[in-house]
Order: sequence, then structure tokens, then C-alpha cells
Amino acid sequence: MTTLDPNAVLWSVPPAERAGRPLLVLLHGYGSNEEDLFGLVPHLPEAFVVASVRAPLSPRFPMPGYSWFTIDGVEGRDPDEVQASADAVLAFIDEVGGDAPLVGLLGFSQGGVISLQALRTRPHGIAFAVNLAGYAFPEPVPSDVELADVKPPVFWGRGALDPVIPQPFIEHTAQWLPEHVDLSGRVYPGLAHAVSAEELHDVHVFLAKQLEA
Repeated sequence: MTTLDPNAVLWSVPPAERAGRPLLVLLHGYGSNEEDLFGLVPHLPEAFVVASVRAPLSPRFPMPGYSWFTIDGVEGRDPDEVQASADAVLAFIDEVGGDAPLVGLLGFSQGGVISLQALRTRPHGIAFAVNLAGYAFPEPVPSDVELADVKPPVFWGRGALDPVIPQPFIEHTAQWLPEHVDLSGRVYPGLAHAVSAEELHDVHVFLAKQLEA
């Protein structure tokens, strides 16, 4: 069973300040670690308790860091690994979520894939997802029908010059997301496989709206 390391989590506030507050879980990209997205915390609404977690797998040598699933060639992805990592994130939320009135996910690249996969797996348990420079995994999930009925909010941001994500995945996501979620987001001219200040501003606005809702 795939699990997340509870000792490899960075929290924005100590335990005494987490009760009754909304929870936002950060999911880093391929070959990175829990420290990567934690630098976004000052740019996110202060109302959230933020937990930045470490992916459970090690990428293939010589790539450093951690991964959510194995990348095999341009488009090769193991659906079992994708789902196992999404389930591990949900198990982590069950463990630490406590009385959080709102739980959302924010992922970059591979982490963006897992943020959507977890949302698809539990449409009524995850309030929203932010997918930065990622995509929706093309393998169907049994609860996709339920997801389309719930239509939770999703922000999808990506760079127009992103050379990393295969175009077929982008095309699939552009068609799939509006059919299943309440979609907002932008394509940022001049941006590659990264996050810009403009995109962070848009993410902040999106997250603030989730708090209001």
C-alpha cells in the first residue's frame, strides 16, 4: 500500500493553530520534494492551514527527489501508480484533516495530476483543486460520473510555452475538465513549465473565492 511519510510534511502553522481551519495540501512535481511548493505559502490566503507533502516514490536514476508515478517515455504512465498516490493523499487527509471545514489540493505538474485524481476519487470529500502545469489523467475513474454531477471548482493554469507536458494530454484535459468540473484558469503567454507571479495572483483570487463559498 502506498503511503505518505508523515515526517516529510511541512506545515504553515504549528498543531495548536490548526483546529477548525480550512486545509490546503500542496503536491510537488516530478523529481522534487516537499520544500518546493512550500515557498508559495506567503502568496496564499492566510486563512488556510497549508501542508506540503512529499511524494511516495523515487524517480528513475539519475533523477533526484521524489515522484507520484513513474514516467515511461513521452506518454507512458502507470494508472495503478497514479491512483495509488491519489489514495495515499486522501488517506493523509483522513489522518490529519480533523475538523477542517474545507479541504483543497494544489499541485504542480505531476502533483497537479494527483490533485485532480484525488478530486475525481472523492468528489464530495475534496472541495476544490488547483492544477498548475499539469493535466487530467486520461484513464477513466469510476466516480467520474459523480464528479460531473458535483462539478467542484478547479483552477487550471499552464504556460503557453510549456515544453514538458505532452500535447495529447493537454488536448484531453482541455476537453475533459469543462465536462466534469466548474473550470477556471488561464494560459499564460511567455510562461514555460513554471509558475509566474501573475499566475500566483490568479490562484490567490481563486482560493479566496473558495473560502467565501
